[in-house]
Amino acid sequence: MANYGYIRVSGADQNEDRQIRAMCELCIPASHIFTDKQSGRDFERPAYKEMVEKLRCGDLLYIKSIDRLGRNYGEIQNQWRLLTKDLGVDIAVLDMPLLDTRLNKDLMGTFIADLVLQILSFVAHSERDTIRKRQAEGISAAKARGVRFGRPRIKPPEDFGELILRWEQGTMTRKNIMEQTDLNESTFYRRLREHRSAKRN
Repeated sequence: MANYGYIRVSGADQNEDRQIRAMCELCIPASHIFTDKQSGRDFERPAYKEMVEKLRCGDLLYIKSIDRLGRNYGEIQNQWRLLTKDLGVDIAVLDMPLLDTRLNKDLMGTFIADLVLQILSFVAHSERDTIRKRQAEGISAAKARGVRFGRPRIKPPEDFGELILRWEQGTMTRKNIMEQTDLNESTFYRRLREHRSAKRN
Protein backbone atom coordinates (compact mmCIF):
# COMPACT_ATOMS: atom_id res chain seq x y z
CA MET A 1 0.00 0.00 0.00
CA ALA A 2 1.27 3.48 -0.87
CA ASN A 3 0.15 7.06 -0.31
CA TYR A 4 -0.37 9.42 -3.25
CA GLY A 5 -1.31 13.07 -3.60
CA TYR A 6 -3.09 14.79 -6.47
CA ILE A 7 -2.82 18.54 -7.06
CA ARG A 8 -4.61 20.63 -9.65
CA VAL A 9 -4.74 24.31 -10.50
CA SER A 10 -6.63 25.73 -13.46
CA GLY A 11 -3.70 27.43 -15.17
CA ALA A 12 0.06 27.92 -15.24
CA ASP A 13 -0.31 31.33 -13.60
CA GLN A 14 -2.09 29.92 -10.52
CA ASN A 15 -0.28 28.95 -7.33
CA GLU A 16 -0.36 25.39 -6.04
CA ASP A 17 1.76 26.06 -2.91
CA ARG A 18 -1.12 25.49 -0.47
CA GLN A 19 -1.79 22.05 -1.91
CA ILE A 20 1.91 21.17 -2.01
CA ARG A 21 2.34 22.11 1.65
CA ALA A 22 -0.60 19.91 2.60
CA MET A 23 0.96 16.93 0.80
CA CYS A 24 4.38 17.55 2.34
CA GLU A 25 2.83 17.62 5.83
CA LEU A 26 1.53 14.13 5.11
CA CYS A 27 5.07 13.02 4.19
CA ILE A 28 4.04 11.91 0.71
CA PRO A 29 7.17 11.36 -1.39
CA ALA A 30 7.62 13.78 -4.29
CA SER A 31 7.48 10.88 -6.77
CA HIS A 32 3.95 10.11 -5.55
CA ILE A 33 2.61 13.66 -5.98
CA PHE A 34 1.00 14.38 -9.34
CA THR A 35 0.21 17.91 -10.50
CA ASP A 36 -1.89 19.18 -13.40
CA LYS A 37 -2.22 22.79 -14.46
CA GLN A 38 -5.41 22.82 -16.47
CA SER A 39 -9.17 23.10 -16.24
CA GLY A 40 -11.22 20.72 -14.14
CA ARG A 41 -13.96 20.39 -16.77
CA ASP A 42 -12.82 16.86 -17.66
CA PHE A 43 -10.19 14.28 -16.71
CA GLU A 44 -8.12 14.41 -19.90
CA ARG A 45 -5.08 15.47 -17.87
CA PRO A 46 -1.62 13.91 -18.30
CA ALA A 47 -0.57 13.79 -14.63
CA TYR A 48 -3.95 12.45 -13.50
CA LYS A 49 -3.85 9.69 -16.11
CA GLU A 50 -0.28 8.78 -15.15
CA MET A 51 -1.30 8.60 -11.49
CA VAL A 52 -4.29 6.35 -12.19
CA GLU A 53 -1.98 3.95 -14.03
CA LYS A 54 0.21 3.68 -10.90
CA LEU A 55 -2.58 3.30 -8.32
CA ARG A 56 -3.14 -0.17 -6.91
CA CYS A 57 -5.77 -1.73 -4.66
CA GLY A 58 -5.26 -0.57 -1.08
CA ASP A 59 -3.40 2.63 -1.98
CA LEU A 60 -4.52 5.91 -0.43
CA LEU A 61 -5.05 9.06 -2.50
CA TYR A 62 -5.10 12.49 -0.86
CA ILE A 63 -6.64 15.59 -2.44
CA LYS A 64 -6.99 18.99 -0.79
CA SER A 65 -10.62 19.57 -1.79
CA ILE A 66 -13.11 17.98 -4.14
CA ASP A 67 -12.86 20.83 -6.69
CA ARG A 68 -9.15 20.00 -7.08
CA LEU A 69 -10.24 16.60 -8.34
CA GLY A 70 -12.56 18.20 -10.89
CA ARG A 71 -15.38 20.63 -11.60
CA ASN A 72 -17.73 18.48 -13.66
CA TYR A 73 -20.49 16.90 -11.58
CA GLY A 74 -20.92 13.74 -13.63
CA GLU A 75 -17.20 13.22 -14.24
CA ILE A 76 -16.37 13.55 -10.53
CA GLN A 77 -18.93 10.85 -9.71
CA ASN A 78 -17.54 8.58 -12.44
CA GLN A 79 -13.92 9.01 -11.40
CA TRP A 80 -14.76 8.50 -7.72
CA ARG A 81 -16.39 5.17 -8.60
CA LEU A 82 -13.45 4.21 -10.83
CA LEU A 83 -10.93 4.88 -8.08
CA THR A 84 -12.81 3.47 -5.10
CA LYS A 85 -14.83 0.63 -6.64
CA ASP A 86 -12.92 -0.50 -9.73
CA LEU A 87 -9.36 0.10 -8.49
CA GLY A 88 -10.02 -0.38 -4.77
CA VAL A 89 -8.24 2.86 -3.82
CA ASP A 90 -9.11 4.82 -0.68
CA ILE A 91 -9.54 8.60 -1.01
CA ALA A 92 -9.17 11.24 1.70
CA VAL A 93 -10.37 14.79 0.98
CA LEU A 94 -8.41 16.94 3.41
CA ASP A 95 -10.86 19.85 3.56
CA MET A 96 -13.83 17.52 4.14
CA PRO A 97 -13.13 14.77 6.72
CA LEU A 98 -16.49 13.11 5.92
CA LEU A 99 -15.03 12.24 2.51
CA ASP A 100 -12.52 9.68 3.74
CA THR A 101 -13.31 6.23 2.42
CA ARG A 102 -11.25 4.58 5.19
CA LEU A 103 -13.88 5.60 7.73
CA ASN A 104 -17.44 4.44 8.35
CA LYS A 105 -17.57 1.66 5.76
CA ASP A 106 -20.99 0.53 7.01
CA LEU A 107 -24.20 1.32 5.09
CA MET A 108 -24.92 4.58 6.94
CA GLY A 109 -21.35 5.82 6.58
CA THR A 110 -21.34 5.01 2.87
CA PHE A 111 -24.68 6.76 2.40
CA ILE A 112 -23.45 9.92 4.16
CA ALA A 113 -20.18 9.95 2.18
CA ASP A 114 -22.05 9.51 -1.12
CA LEU A 115 -24.44 12.30 -0.20
CA VAL A 116 -21.59 14.67 0.74
CA LEU A 117 -19.77 13.78 -2.50
CA GLN A 118 -22.84 14.61 -4.58
CA ILE A 119 -23.34 17.95 -2.82
CA LEU A 120 -19.68 19.01 -3.13
CA SER A 121 -19.54 17.84 -6.76
CA PHE A 122 -22.60 19.95 -7.50
CA VAL A 123 -21.02 22.97 -5.77
CA ALA A 124 -17.74 22.52 -7.69
CA HIS A 125 -19.63 22.32 -10.99
CA SER A 126 -21.78 25.34 -10.12
CA GLU A 127 -18.70 27.38 -9.23
CA ARG A 128 -17.17 26.54 -12.60
CA ASP A 129 -20.32 27.69 -14.39
CA THR A 130 -20.34 30.90 -12.33
CA ILE A 131 -16.67 31.59 -13.13
CA ARG A 132 -17.29 31.08 -16.86
CA LYS A 133 -20.35 33.35 -16.75
CA ARG A 134 -18.39 36.10 -14.97
CA GLN A 135 -15.54 35.79 -17.46
CA ALA A 136 -17.97 36.11 -20.38
CA GLU A 137 -19.65 39.11 -18.78
CA GLY A 138 -16.27 40.72 -18.09
CA ILE A 139 -15.12 40.22 -21.68
CA SER A 140 -18.40 41.58 -23.02
CA ALA A 141 -18.19 44.66 -20.77
CA ALA A 142 -14.55 45.25 -21.75
CA LYS A 143 -15.40 45.04 -25.47
CA ALA A 144 -18.22 47.54 -24.92
CA ARG A 145 -15.62 49.92 -23.43
CA GLY A 146 -13.47 49.50 -26.51
CA VAL A 147 -10.89 47.14 -25.01
CA ARG A 148 -9.23 45.07 -27.72
CA PHE A 149 -8.23 41.46 -27.07
CA GLY A 150 -5.47 39.49 -28.70
CA ARG A 151 -2.19 40.73 -30.04
CA PRO A 152 -1.78 44.49 -30.39
CA ARG A 153 -2.25 45.72 -33.96
CA ILE A 154 1.05 46.51 -35.65
CA LYS A 155 0.65 49.58 -37.81
CA PRO A 156 2.58 49.79 -41.05
CA PRO A 157 5.05 52.71 -41.33
CA GLU A 158 3.97 55.93 -43.03
CA ASP A 159 6.05 55.09 -46.11
CA PHE A 160 4.46 51.64 -46.47
CA GLY A 161 2.86 52.66 -49.76
CA GLU A 162 6.23 53.72 -51.13
CA LEU A 163 7.83 50.45 -50.02
CA ILE A 164 5.05 48.46 -51.70
CA LEU A 165 5.54 50.43 -54.90
CA ARG A 166 9.28 49.62 -54.88
CA TRP A 167 8.44 45.95 -54.24
CA GLU A 168 6.00 45.91 -57.16
CA GLN A 169 8.62 47.54 -59.38
CA GLY A 170 11.14 44.89 -58.38
CA THR A 171 13.61 47.25 -56.73
CA MET A 172 12.95 45.86 -53.24
CA THR A 173 12.22 42.37 -51.93
CA ARG A 174 9.36 41.37 -49.68
CA LYS A 175 11.92 40.18 -47.12
CA ASN A 176 13.53 43.65 -47.06
CA ILE A 177 10.14 45.27 -46.40
CA MET A 178 9.34 42.81 -43.60
CA GLU A 179 12.72 43.47 -41.96
CA GLN A 180 12.28 47.25 -42.14
CA THR A 181 8.70 47.24 -40.90
CA ASP A 182 8.90 44.41 -38.31
CA LEU A 183 5.92 42.73 -39.96
CA ASN A 184 5.66 38.96 -40.16
CA GLU A 185 4.50 37.35 -43.40
CA SER A 186 0.81 37.04 -42.58
CA THR A 187 0.64 40.61 -41.24
CA PHE A 188 2.51 41.89 -44.30
CA TYR A 189 -0.06 40.43 -46.69
CA ARG A 190 -2.92 41.63 -44.50
CA ARG A 191 -1.57 45.20 -44.60
CA LEU A 192 -0.95 44.81 -48.33
CA ARG A 193 -4.61 43.91 -48.90
CA GLU A 194 -5.71 46.85 -46.75
CA HIS A 195 -3.36 49.19 -48.66
CA ARG A 196 -4.65 48.07 -52.07
CA SER A 197 -8.26 48.22 -50.91
CA ALA A 198 -7.74 51.77 -49.64
CA LYS A 199 -6.21 52.78 -52.99
CA ARG A 200 -9.19 51.38 -54.91
CA ASN A 201 -11.62 53.28 -52.69
